[in-house]
Amino acid sequence: MKIFIDGDACPSKDIAYDLSAKYDVEVIIIMSIKHYSDANCGREVIYVDSDPQAADMAIVNRVSGGDIVITSDYGLASLCIMKRCICLSFTGNIIDINNIDELLSIRYINQKIREYGGRTKGPPKRNSRDDFRFKRNLEKIILQNLRPQLET
Repeated sequence: MKIFIDGDACPSKDIAYDLSAKYDVEVIIIMSIKHYSDANCGREVIYVDSDPQAADMAIVNRVSGGDIVITSDYGLASLCIMKRCICLSFTGNIIDINNIDELLSIRYINQKIREYGGRTKGPPKRNSRDDFRFKRNLEKIILQNLRPQLET
């Protein structure tokens, strides 16, 4: 099991780093070269070109069943779910086979509204409950995936 982070806009990286160190789980951050930073030194970071879907495709090409993908991109999440990955949004919501169709439908409807000149509401402002939910759910996912390894 590895944790892959869609790193271009992830506000929860530090929480993921802390939990990955606590449970000795490898973290791989994939981001556009436009977001290069020395702050990521000491962590595995894969930089890709600045094409809009380059980071998404790099993640999809590297993940396998049981990996954890941290993203708020529902298109990327749907591809990773089909590869039997566990997806978690930046706010800590689990994205899975039970809710991905609804999330993609809402994204599509909002896109159509914007195409016709309408306005849609953006995501709510991030708060401490989001960090708490993210940490709780990521730790729960890690422990569920480590349990079978510990039992053997």
